[in-house]
Amino acid sequence: MHVKPAASALHRVSAAGRRLGESWSGSPRALDVLTALSCLALMALDLPGLAAADNSLNGPSAAAVLAVGCTSLLARRRRPWIAYAVSLLFIGWLHELTLIQFALYSVGRFRGRRAGVLATVGYVAFALAMFSVPGWPEPAGASLSSFLSLVVPIGVLASAVGIAAYRHDLVRELDVRRAESAVLQAVQQERTSVARDVHDFVGRELTLLTVRSEVLSVRSRETVHAKDFEELADTARRAHLVLNEIIVQRGERTSTPGVDGLAALAEESGRAGSPVRLAMAPEARGLSPLRQAAVYRVVQECLTNAAKHAHGETIEVTITADGPRLRITVSNGLAARVPGRVPGRAPVSAGSGTASMAERVRSLGGTLTTTRTQDSYSVVAVLPRG
Repeated sequence: MHVKPAASALHRVSAAGRRLGESWSGSPRALDVLTALSCLALMALDLPGLAAADNSLNGPSAAAVLAVGCTSLLARRRRPWIAYAVSLLFIGWLHELTLIQFALYSVGRFRGRRAGVLATVGYVAFALAMFSVPGWPEPAGASLSSFLSLVVPIGVLASAVGIAAYRHDLVRELDVRRAESAVLQAVQQERTSVARDVHDFVGRELTLLTVRSEVLSVRSRETVHAKDFEELADTARRAHLVLNEIIVQRGERTSTPGVDGLAALAEESGRAGSPVRLAMAPEARGLSPLRQAAVYRVVQECLTNAAKHAHGETIEVTITADGPRLRITVSNGLAARVPGRVPGRAPVSAGSGTASMAERVRSLGGTLTTTRTQDSYSVVAVLPRG
């Protein structure tokens, strides 16, 4: 009777522990705590020497002092100079060189090359000053060359690793910003393309409306509806003028093809080495020109990505009508991995092409989803038909 509640409570505790572990596993705070504990563990190896020879501390007091000193590493991201100052204190008082390695790494990692070099020079100068004090370093009578062969490599190596990590972080952040910028630029370009399509298709209809209303206005001059048709013609002209002012055309360009251009697109992909099987419902030809342009762009982007990342695989393109919505499904197999070759990648990257394609679909009130399995990749776009 009590097994199930106990098992349920154990499951909740286990799940909470997993969530806590996942939240801490990659967090900066967890890394700082792990760094401090690692430093303490390394310094603990020298506890017998600290208690016996280097100073007047006993075992428990030496352990407490080392633990307090390691806590300075918890602030190493925002205030790495605190750990650096504490490490210099440990060098002069306890003759302990472990903390300075972590401190120099932290200064180089979170403050850059100039700060790292400055900290290293200061550390070496301080250690040289301590070397002139009688009885330091141990063992007595150590030569200056042997002292430098220990102190200098420790500082230079720790600082160099920190500076290298700092530069790696900068490069990674720059790559992330470039990727974000590329996605934003692609989305903006797609919005511009959609706006131009709107201008092409809606502008054409407004032109016809203007012409027809002007014809009706002329024909009805002697009727009671003459004024109404004149106002209709003026309204159509103003709407066309506003559309031209809002959407600025940049040079000459051809309009985006509709669904009639898919056959040529599939044939072109086949000639390039990626055969296409196209199946399209007749209802797709009844879509508005703007929605046909969206269908064309989605299929075009999917074929381009499949050719890049799954070249040679057959691409299935299916366009079906499902009530008030149109479904575009583009799927292809994934090339089998061959030993010695570069591992396969997803046929559609999470880059600018996918972002622009999704923006095009969302602008028309639709949705776009991508699915990858071990053997295939598919893109599904759903658009309203009306």
